[in-house]
Order: sequence, then C-alpha cells, then structure tokens
Amino acid sequence: MVVPICFVALLVPVVVLASGGEGGFNGVVSSIENRYHVHATRVPFLSLISAISRKATNGGVSNLNVAEFDDFSAPIDGEELNRMVAEKLGAGWERVIRETSRNGAEQTLIFMRPEGERMGLFVLDADGKELDVVEVSVDPDHLNENVAHYERHHHSDGDAGNEPD
Repeated sequence: MVVPICFVALLVPVVVLASGGEGGFNGVVSSIENRYHVHATRVPFLSLISAISRKATNGGVSNLNVAEFDDFSAPIDGEELNRMVAEKLGAGWERVIRETSRNGAEQTLIFMRPEGERMGLFVLDADGKELDVVEVSVDPDHLNENVAHYERHHHSDGDAGNEPD
C-alpha cells in the first residue's frame, strides 16, 4: 500500500511540470520564452530590491517581479498573447487595458486582481525590440495618497510660476 502512494506522490509533480502547469508570473515568462524562442533576463537581487521598495514606500509596493526580453524581434499576434497571458495568470486576474499599435509591434496588457486589502498588478509591455513583464502588489489607499500628494505639489508649482514678481 505504501509503494503505490509513494509512486503517486512522486508522479504528480512530474505530470504537473510536464504539462506546463506553472502559472502566474513565472508561467507567463516561461510561455513567452517557449513560444517566441527568447530568453528573459531577470533583475539580479530582485527580492532584496522588493524588500527595500516595501520599506521605502511604507508597505505601498511589494512582491516585485521583473523580466526583460531584449532583442525581441518575433512578430506578435495580439490575440494569442492576450489569451496566453490570461490563461497563465489564472483565475482572479482581470484584464483592464489592452493596447495594440496598428502594425502590432507595440503591445501593452495590464491585468489586476484583488489581494485582500492590496491590489495585484501585472503589466506586459512590448515596444519595438523589447518586451518587459512586471508584477507588483500595491496598497491602493497608499497609492492614492501619493498620487494626490504629487498632484497638489505639481499644481502648487504651476501656480507659483504665474505669480507676478
């Protein structure tokens, strides 16, 4: 009885890996690598950078993942790319932006998903010969406060230039 259970326990990870069961950020990156025969460059020490960004933003930004594809020259089918990203990201993610240039060389996909009090953002941007993939978790309240701060700062700078000497 123990042998069949051990066999099944060892077989399940092999079947999942063989079927391309990897999802999320890594699944999207792997699918792009396989489909377009390119290799992603991962940012070194990203986990350290992510921890620093979380601290620097008082928890506003965390769980940062970045992959860059340089010299990306393959033609992109926007429908296929959108479908592949949505499938690999999985349930819970909703596409909020899809922008495609007329010739299809430039593609932008932005997906979001709720993460409790936080919001997950996934951005794929293909521009000419570069394709970037970014995933990050943000605190929307903290983000709104920062955006409002910069809007106030920007407006006060603009008003200062209109004052007479």
